[in-house]
Amino acid sequence: MRMTAYTFTFFMVLAAGLAPSPAAQAQLRWDESDRDRRPDHIAGKFDYYALVLSWSPTHCSTPDGEDDDLQCNRRDGKRYAFVLHGLWPQYTRGWPQECRTPRRPFVPEAVIGSMLDIMPSRGLVIHEYRKHGTCSGLDVQGYFTLSRQLFKSIRIPKDYINPFETQFVAPRDLKRAFAAANPGLPEASIAVSCARGDRGRLREVRICFSKDPKPVPCGPNEDERRLCSSAQIAVPPVRSTKREDDVLYERRPSPLPGPR
Repeated sequence: MRMTAYTFTFFMVLAAGLAPSPAAQAQLRWDESDRDRRPDHIAGKFDYYALVLSWSPTHCSTPDGEDDDLQCNRRDGKRYAFVLHGLWPQYTRGWPQECRTPRRPFVPEAVIGSMLDIMPSRGLVIHEYRKHGTCSGLDVQGYFTLSRQLFKSIRIPKDYINPFETQFVAPRDLKRAFAAANPGLPEASIAVSCARGDRGRLREVRICFSKDPKPVPCGPNEDERRLCSSAQIAVPPVRSTKREDDVLYERRPSPLPGPR
């Protein structure tokens, strides 16, 4: 492993008997994987952004979600609907990832903590900057500031703020709902992704922005024939689990109908 200044500091922390933070441990992994960064992908050289909003109930209905205490099984009963997955620099066709940057792609604990209200996964915050943020041409603070700004600029249609029943909707109608709730946002700037092999459950809504940033038509990366070919998708309800007397009671997702 290459001995960088950060790696040296990491081992000094261990020698002092101090426990490194999760972000510090992730940084060490970045030191080890730095050789795998794509030399052909240059930070700041891309065509547009895709703001990716994930539908949290779909994640929480999966085996991974059952073990996700931060997003799905919170003690305070907080519920999530759309959360921020990430802000992805895109080429017209394809996308850059893990770009080389002048500074090591380290996400400070303060930045991680500041994003958890809209991006409730520490690991995801680190991963998104490493894979996508490094290609934005912005430093870590600038990348997450822009991510929050764009996320907060989108008004969620009222039917998707806190639904308590499974809804069935055509992808085009979901796009229309977002366009209607956000004057100036054309349907061409919106794409819908649904989960394959999971009865067409809503996975993501992607919204495309220029570098300015202003809404722009999405590119072939957001071709819905690839992202979601279902004529109708299921939108699982927002749900939460609560612990009472340290016992976890599981609320099962509403059953989905079989193929029609």
